[in-house]
This record gives sequence, structure tokens and C-alpha cells, in this order.
Amino acid sequence: MTPQRVTLITLGVADLARAKAFYARLGWNEHSGTEGVAFYQMHGVVLGLFGREDLARDQGREGADLGTGAVTLAQNFATEAEVDAAFEAAIRAGGTALKQPEKVFWGGYSGYWSDPDGHVWEVAMNPFWPLNDDGSLTLP
Repeated sequence: MTPQRVTLITLGVADLARAKAFYARLGWNEHSGTEGVAFYQMHGVVLGLFGREDLARDQGREGADLGTGAVTLAQNFATEAEVDAAFEAAIRAGGTALKQPEKVFWGGYSGYWSDPDGHVWEVAMNPFWPLNDDGSLTLP
């Protein structure tokens, strides 16, 4: 067993149909087969979208008020131009701009946007963390 890994990230959403439509506008392809939840195959990880009330019930916390925004999901890119393109695509798809991409104090370039449910995404280029040819990230 490899304990230091993540295989599935699930985001609680207020309206599953709205969330699925947003990620479809980003060009993401939903994996078919499960009613009431949407799954997207990513590079080595799966992203899930699950209604907040259903997610709370599944966690054994029925009625819990699940929040958003305390976790940042990140996509790293090889160039600043790719960061800008990803940021603009998210805004065109209906995301909310939180911070325009810009050069940052740690020597990279990054910006933040949120999806319609307030889940925060960072798009970044880190010159100290070059991406592998397949787009994956391995820390130096």
C-alpha cells in the first residue's frame, strides 16, 4: 500500500446539473455510469462532483453545512501563456475571476478562479517545478 497518495477528489456542489454544465464548457469529459454523481478522469486521479446534501449524508453528517473555498485545487502549466489561456477559458465557461494571473513573490506566475460553487482553482507556472512531458508534476 502507498499511503501518500490521493486517488479521488470529490467536490460538493449545490446543483449537480449546473456544475456538470460548467465543467463541460471547460471541455472536460464526464465518465459515464453513475447516477447522482459525476466523475472526470484526470491524470492519475479522478475528480467527482456530488450534491452537497448527498455528500453530507454519504459522510454520515446529514444536515451538515458543507463549505467551500478553504482548499485550492491547482493546475500547473509550462508557460505563462498557458496559464493565461486556462484562466480565460475558465472565466468564459462561467468561472469567477478571483485574482488575475501575475508574477508572484515566489518567482512564478499564477492566478485564481472559482467554479460556480465557490471551489477555488489556481492556475500556475512554477519555474522551479518543471512539468514532465505528459504534464504531470514530480517534485525535484
